[in-house]
Amino acid sequence: MSYSFAGIDHVQLAAPTGCEAEARRFFTELLGMPELVKPEPLRSRGGAWFICGAQQIHIGVEADFAPAKKAHPAFVVHNLDALMQRLQAQGAAYQLDEALSDRKRFFMEDPWGNRLEFMEMEAGQQ
Repeated sequence: MSYSFAGIDHVQLAAPTGCEAEARRFFTELLGMPELVKPEPLRSRGGAWFICGAQQIHIGVEADFAPAKKAHPAFVVHNLDALMQRLQAQGAAYQLDEALSDRKRFFMEDPWGNRLEFMEMEAGQQ
């Protein structure tokens, strides 16, 4: 019997206790990701979930929270320039990175210091 991987269902990022309001502001209001209501049995754990294309971003509460500075999710965005304009209009900081010639990308931190990458493949690379 063989198996194959179908993809990734979700990525979980850690955040400190009481992060929910700031998570909603960042992921929904700033980035534009819709919130997904957590299943009832998991709500008491805190955190929040968001929809990112066919995947989900789960913000989980971690008691001894420390931000991930190296490990990070990389979000594929269609029309990255429009996202950058949205971030600029709201005064959000990000850093362009031109190290890879086949994609446009930038990095930023979530409200708790976790590293996030946003990228768009050049035409013909998608």
